[in-house]
Amino acid sequence: PEYRRIRPIINEIGSAPLIALTATATPKVQMDIQKNLGMSDAAVFKSSFNRPNLYYEIRPKHDVDREIIRFIKQNEGKSGIIYCLSRKKVEELTELLIANGIKARAYHAGMDAATRAGNQDDFLMERVDVIVATIAFGMGIDKPDVRYVIHYDIPKSLEGYYQETGRAGRDGGEGHCLTFYSYKDIQKLEKFMQGKPVAEQEIGKLLLVETVSYAESSMCRRKTLLHYFGEEYAEENCQNCDNCRNPKPQVDAKAALRMALEALRDIGDKFKSDYLVSVLIGKNTALIKSYGHNKSKWFGAGEEHDARFWGAVIRQALILGLVDKNIENYGLISINPKGEQFITMPFPVNITLDHNYDQEEKEAVAEVPMGKGGAADEELFSMLKDLRKKVAKKHDLPPFVIFQDPSLEDMAVQYPVTLEEMQNITGVGVGKARKFGEEFVRLIKAYVEEKEIIRPQDMVVKGVASKSGNKIFIIQSIDRKMDFEDIARARDLDFDELLTEIEGIVNSGTRLDISYYIREFMDEDKADDIYLYFREDAESDSLDDALAELGSDYTEEEIRLVRIKFMCEQGN
Repeated sequence: PEYRRIRPIINEIGSAPLIALTATATPKVQMDIQKNLGMSDAAVFKSSFNRPNLYYEIRPKHDVDREIIRFIKQNEGKSGIIYCLSRKKVEELTELLIANGIKARAYHAGMDAATRAGNQDDFLMERVDVIVATIAFGMGIDKPDVRYVIHYDIPKSLEGYYQETGRAGRDGGEGHCLTFYSYKDIQKLEKFMQGKPVAEQEIGKLLLVETVSYAESSMCRRKTLLHYFGEEYAEENCQNCDNCRNPKPQVDAKAALRMALEALRDIGDKFKSDYLVSVLIGKNTALIKSYGHNKSKWFGAGEEHDARFWGAVIRQALILGLVDKNIENYGLISINPKGEQFITMPFPVNITLDHNYDQEEKEAVAEVPMGKGGAADEELFSMLKDLRKKVAKKHDLPPFVIFQDPSLEDMAVQYPVTLEEMQNITGVGVGKARKFGEEFVRLIKAYVEEKEIIRPQDMVVKGVASKSGNKIFIIQSIDRKMDFEDIARARDLDFDELLTEIEGIVNSGTRLDISYYIREFMDEDKADDIYLYFREDAESDSLDDALAELGSDYTEEEIRLVRIKFMCEQGN
């Protein structure tokens, strides 16, 4: 609204020369500026949007904290900005980076002005290397040597993305623009929009669609980005984005593109690209029924391909200039003379199929069950298992009480050689590390030296106590002998989630006394039977094995509760 009041103010001033300047603007925004300022016939000067020195990369959002720490440590001493969407995430990530020996400061609108200015100065004067910020940061930053811009969360629009990544490499030197993307974040952003006026929601959603298509596309990132700003990029391969450096195999799309253009010509110019995709794959939506396109010959004509494939085809049609996007009615597409020509005389067109980042995330998690990245060292893993047996025998305990398998697997990935590093291993806290860690650390150290192993030095320190977290609250509540149902209610957890939280606390070596609750919750003989099973018979801490062995008289909750008590008394 403020921008629309500029012209009336100029009119009051009287006749004066007028020049309008902006850093980034899509064709739609350029047109709005000219219209609102009443200067439609003015000369327009545009320089290229291309920043050849910037490397654009999108990664699936998996184990982000660890990935970011690894990235920063590989770029030690270089200046970087990390953008997060929420102030809370800014605070948490800054704390985590500092805990990992990275010189970082936070910056967001919720901080007092003096702290904010101080943090900005520290960054400009290079007393710190990294600023973690919301988009409030960077508008007036005059720092030419920012070497990387990381987006923890995908921005709401490609304008935002272009501006924020544009803060890297302003001196023409190296600039790495790394974005972590998961479709779940897009759904979160859509939820945030729900309270806004409908028109604003519509535009917000369309901007998000553009962002998704950029993130998931396997085309050259530079080509897609420049096309969005109305600029043609003639090169086939920019050599400076992830898709160009690691191209995916291409498929022939000549016939598919022709079908999409013919279908678009028939249905007309009142629809957006996702509507056309729905028609082609035969998705019977209420909107399609209302226009009667479910009876069209194109309905389901392209059902042998999925929506992702057709999205890539339509994107290619836009890039090739065979389809126009309506500037006035945001998002509507129509075929143009060049597209008509293609239908008559098609030429070869190949497309690369888009990424499916949610699938990639799932695969990444499936590959590495402990979520740490990298395969475990099998030889070291079996040596650690042998040592665990010996230590268990010495303490007269089942081996799983010493360390569980995921912990040993993580040791075989991270190679901790001090007790402090041992505390960062999955399922090992201060207590466990002190009680059983010494011999394991000694074995790993000797192994690393003998094999001359280069260790990953980017271990995520999990020692940042989450102030808002459940851990401290649960420990204090159990110390005060609070009823478990009350603890769960206070933290908005169901009983199963509470037990999972408690198991996590206990497996890391913290000792809790939950006897008071077990006495109230279950029969004493039953509790003794379960305890004895874990003490004498159990080969692992598996719940399924315990249920099979103990029989149907025992519930899952009862076994979990006694297992927690057993682990605390014997292991911690």
